[in-house]
Amino acid sequence: MAMGITICFMMLIKLVTAVAETPTTLNKTCVGDISVLLQFDVYQESCPVAEPIILSWVQSAISEEPRMAASLLRLHFHDCFVNASPGCDASVLLDDTDNFVGEKTAPPNLNSLRGFEVIDAIKSDLESVCPQTVSCADILAIVARDSVLLGGKSRREGGTALTASKAAATNSLPAPNSSVATLVANFQNVGTHTK
Repeated sequence: MAMGITICFMMLIKLVTAVAETPTTLNKTCVGDISVLLQFDVYQESCPVAEPIILSWVQSAISEEPRMAASLLRLHFHDCFVNASPGCDASVLLDDTDNFVGEKTAPPNLNSLRGFEVIDAIKSDLESVCPQTVSCADILAIVARDSVLLGGKSRREGGTALTASKAAATNSLPAPNSSVATLVANFQNVGTHTK
């Protein structure tokens, strides 16, 4: 069980680190003819303080609780592994309501994921200086990157989810006792390829 979780985190850290070390702009064809532009400093014009604000919150959270680095990375992982398309849409942040059941209460997430308050604080801070500019999906991705950089030693697809699926979270996230073959297949299913 611990080996499977370790392999998952190692593969995710490898992915986030690779993204952090890539050139500032990447053209990537994702599905069919749909092309997206992945870049760093995407908010340089619209909200130049976005990344420094996010980094400051991540630094503070990790200094108060060193395990928070892994928790914030895991939060992004659990968001991206559900609904491979679009995936990484911040759907994991949506709370249940009388008419909606999201991912937070799915068995792999319930009483397990943490760091929501850090994301909420970052979003609130960013909204006060750059209203309706930085998406929750981007915040999660930048927080994951910063957590790896700060705790272990961007991608931008835009938008924030308005829907989520408890069933998809339950069925998509790897179980703690998954075999290596299952974990590799799961990563390949969401578009990350291991060598």
